[in-house]
Amino acid sequence: MIAASLAKEQLRNQALSLGFSFFGVAPAQQAPGYEHLIEWIQRGYAGEMSYIPKRSDAYRHPDSVLEGCKSVVMLGMPYAKNPRTTRSKFEIESGSILEPAQVSDCKIGSYATGQVDYHDLIRQRLNALTNSLEAMYPDSKNRGVVDTAPLLERDFARLAGIGWVGKNTLLLNRSAGSYFFLAALLTSVELAQDNPFEEDHCGTCTACLDACPTSAFVGPHVLDASRCISYLTIEYRGVIPSDLSHKMDGWVFGCDVCQMVCPWNRKREVELQSELQPSRLEKLESLEHWLTIDEKTFRKLYRHTPFWRTRLQGMQRNAMIAAANANRTELRPLVEKFAQSDDDVLRSTSLWCSTKWK
Repeated sequence: MIAASLAKEQLRNQALSLGFSFFGVAPAQQAPGYEHLIEWIQRGYAGEMSYIPKRSDAYRHPDSVLEGCKSVVMLGMPYAKNPRTTRSKFEIESGSILEPAQVSDCKIGSYATGQVDYHDLIRQRLNALTNSLEAMYPDSKNRGVVDTAPLLERDFARLAGIGWVGKNTLLLNRSAGSYFFLAALLTSVELAQDNPFEEDHCGTCTACLDACPTSAFVGPHVLDASRCISYLTIEYRGVIPSDLSHKMDGWVFGCDVCQMVCPWNRKREVELQSELQPSRLEKLESLEHWLTIDEKTFRKLYRHTPFWRTRLQGMQRNAMIAAANANRTELRPLVEKFAQSDDDVLRSTSLWCSTKWK
């Protein structure tokens, strides 16, 4: 068995070689934001994400994810910005608003445009890192997680010195901004800890709060998820309320607006994994594609991608709204065919689009 400080450095070097740009170790303690989470749930801001309140107790301490946990190794892997959606009327660069020559009417959140599902890529790299730790400490208990376990990752990333939580509730890093995935390796090994990130570099800036199309931010650091476009396009299964749908612009999966306007995302000094570079954009950003695809084809193309979470029904609902918002009248026949659908959500959304076009 080797010393905890040496083990940490060997683990850090291994993590960097596996494509994790950020590495830090936090103690296994009660999550600093746990009480805030409980209040957030009680105020109804979780929307219909019932899995959060059902597991609310588990978010209190990493012990709920790994019994006997002593250290939380936090990792960050940057991903590329979608070049066709991040340069919108909201983007600020060098103090001026940029209007690109072409902005997609079918917008996909940057994190979902890579060549692979980030869950699969990161889990593969986490498994390799876990093997390295177990080689050093054969009797240790370890578990790698990628945003599915009841762990307040941003709290522990701050404790591990990776960055601070911005007013848009995302973790910010001075070199990577907010476009990066978080992952964690929980271990029973007591590794040497990093100093927590104490500074808040948001200052008086409120760009993210002001730019949100649906006014989803109740205030700094408080997001009403039930109004968030990412939640509406991915997590929400019903008919999107009309007071929100007409504000969704062309977003059909996720939303980057609060990241697009953040000054910390103007210049990024990070190395990107090739698997996370944007790909298939011509198909992904085609409203025609989403409005005409059938279930069999959707399963074949997207079974192992982030889009599977939304399912075909959700993608078609979102594509109809985007078509109406962009006044794509040539797509009206494709949209109106859903008025005959047996699915209540698709039928109701189609009818809403027809009223918007009148």
